[in-house]
Amino acid sequence: MLISILVTFLVVILILYLINLLPLDGRAKQIARVVVIVLGVISLLKYIAVF
Repeated sequence: MLISILVTFLVVILILYLINLLPLDGRAKQIARVVVIVLGVISLLKYIAVF
């Protein structure tokens, strides 16, 4: 369980880093960051068995 949480956290950090490298305007980057963070939090809550 702990390894799954760690892997999910690292994947979210990696995706956020890759979003920063994309040549998008500020608003599109912000929307992409919010979507990735929300999906990451939902995934982490699933591992903790809240859902």
